Amino acid sequence: MKQLNFKKEFKDALQRGRKITTIRMRTNLKPRDIVEIIAGKESCGYALIKSVVRKKISEINDNDARRDGFRNRKALLKALRKIYGKITPETHVYIIRFEKVRR
Repeated sequence: MKQLNFKKEFKDALQRGRKITTIRMRTNLKPRDIVEIIAGKESCGYALIKSVVRKKISEINDNDARRDGFRNRKALLKALRKIYGKITPETHVYIIRFEKVRR
């Protein structure tokens, strides 16, 4: 089974359904995939991939950031730079929207 891995700090938001997207540089996930959600090496249940959208960093907005569990676009971009290093407005990312499911 495929997995979506997150830092431990996102565990609460994932379990409560406040984090409903993740932004990744690469992905092999497709809509309708079922994945196990892992936060800090602990399982947080399962999710159905609802959509996978490719965007440039310059196209990301505050709504994208809030769905990803961040206060605003600026906070999200700071986190992405910390994780991935150098990103530019032209860098492409994948916004993966998911919904928790019972398994």
